[in-house]
Amino acid sequence: MPTPPRISREVRLAALPDGLPGPEHFEVAETPLPAPGDGQALVRNRFFHVFAALRTLIGGGVNDAPFPPLRPGDTLFGAAVGEVVSAPEDSGLHPGDLVSHWLGWREYAAVDVTGCTPLDGSLPDPAAHLAPGRLAYTALTRDAEVRPGDTVFVSGGGGAVGSMAGQIARLLGAGRVIGSTGSPEKAGRLVSELGYDAAVVRGAGPIGEQLARVAPGGVDVLLDNVGGEQLRAAVAEARPGARFVLVGALSGQLSPHGSGAEAPVELDSYRLILRQVTIRGFGGADGPEGLSRWNERFGGWLRSGDVVFPHVRVRGIENAPRALHEVFHGRHIGTVIVEL
Repeated sequence: MPTPPRISREVRLAALPDGLPGPEHFEVAETPLPAPGDGQALVRNRFFHVFAALRTLIGGGVNDAPFPPLRPGDTLFGAAVGEVVSAPEDSGLHPGDLVSHWLGWREYAAVDVTGCTPLDGSLPDPAAHLAPGRLAYTALTRDAEVRPGDTVFVSGGGGAVGSMAGQIARLLGAGRVIGSTGSPEKAGRLVSELGYDAAVVRGAGPIGEQLARVAPGGVDVLLDNVGGEQLRAAVAEARPGARFVLVGALSGQLSPHGSGAEAPVELDSYRLILRQVTIRGFGGADGPEGLSRWNERFGGWLRSGDVVFPHVRVRGIENAPRALHEVFHGRHIGTVIVEL
């Protein structure tokens, strides 16, 4: 391994925004190379995930959420893939090993060995370990129980989760897959590239009317990344016994008003009762054995071409604040990754 530099860079929250954060609310700061303590490995990050949920943490967080709020001066964090520089002798990690962990947004990180997941060659591209396909697969199979022939509606179909969910729903035997997105251009890509049969477009008229046209028989499954108007529309078009799983709340997270920590929505209770609609929150991923099974399945799909990994790579940590701004404003399709 080459000798690491004496200085590392990291992205910090510089100031709390009034509304959606912009690049000016962050700083790329220089800091001494982290010194790993007992039970820690020094990792040189190669990729990290830029994700919209950071908006909620910047806005003060949500009670019972698994991650703490971010305050001015705090370093951002998130999923990362990196290369081990050094590790304790009894850790099972060795210089050059690839690992995933949760201390992204910095060039070097001192990571608890217990927080490092060794990566093998199960995926053809190490960056694909940042794809939220496992989340989409678990939500569709365990929580929504997709069945052959189902009509599946994925709100936020062009996002990191949605861009995988449409493809996976198709592989699970869904009869019709519909996504929502923010522009006609993105809608075309959902249909031409990502397994969707049709798409509804935010701002192109009432979502409920659009959904009724493209799902004339109703909706059996909703994988909801958005909430708000799109959740209301899915309830209105729900078939008897429909199964809804709530994964995200972008309608609140990316609202230019408020803190991003709330996502209120008014639903028709009569419709839920009369059609016996089940709504549940995403139950989280399964354990390490489930991750191993998922990587084997996902790697096979990638190599066979049954699925693609839609993503955008932004080079250089100095461009990470801009990348986050672009995620907040829905500029890209798929997972946005900073490559170091």
